[in-house]
Amino acid sequence: MAISRQSLLDFLGQTLEPQLFKDYCPNGLQVEGKDQIKTIVTGVTASLALIEAAIEKSADAIIVHHGYFWKGEAPVITGMKKRRLELLFKHEINLFAYHLPLDAHPVLGNNVQLANQLNFIPETGLEQDNLRSIGLVGSLAEALSLSKLGEQIQVTLGREPLLISGGDQPIKRIAWCTGAAQGFIDQAITHGVDAYLTGEISEPTVHTAREMGVHFIAAGHHATERYGVKALGEHIQQQLGINHYFIDIDNPV
Repeated sequence: MAISRQSLLDFLGQTLEPQLFKDYCPNGLQVEGKDQIKTIVTGVTASLALIEAAIEKSADAIIVHHGYFWKGEAPVITGMKKRRLELLFKHEINLFAYHLPLDAHPVLGNNVQLANQLNFIPETGLEQDNLRSIGLVGSLAEALSLSKLGEQIQVTLGREPLLISGGDQPIKRIAWCTGAAQGFIDQAITHGVDAYLTGEISEPTVHTAREMGVHFIAAGHHATERYGVKALGEHIQQQLGINHYFIDIDNPV
């Protein structure tokens, strides 16, 4: 079965509502390819390796969380960007990208999907003044020590997280935001959580966690953001009847 490029774009727009977000990049169709789409590939980032893998799958479209044309990015088409775009144009592959809309979706989003993987129970948004909060706050089914939760994360995500102890307290309430959201630790603290989990860490985060008595977990930017785009692709396949492949181009960060 095939659908038109516009039909897929309309479906993605209705599902993710990108117009509701003020983002750092364009959400939606970033590179136009062939009009009819039979096969899609999903992945975290529109890297050269992902494009090459999509070509092997004879994909007509790629859907990613991290696309192109970020604010502050050099506007010239040279080097790495030229090689990526060249391949997309040569094989007429459409590139769709959804950043914050995919983080925040209440069913398919990165944060809800990560909660499903780690058995977190979402309760409210992390950003108290934002109805479309990217991060979430919730609880564990049973309290765990920082080391035990770290072991669970390592088994589930396939890599060892960086753990910063904020004291001796077990973890029952937790806040989380996938990707590079270490700056949200202050908002997490206002919720009275025992721990905050995100993908990356910065130097000041360590001191904040230690001095404010909140455990901090850096579980990997890529590792925490694999699940939303995969769920989106599976949803598209189920609803629209086109082929879908999720391809994980591993990234240790």
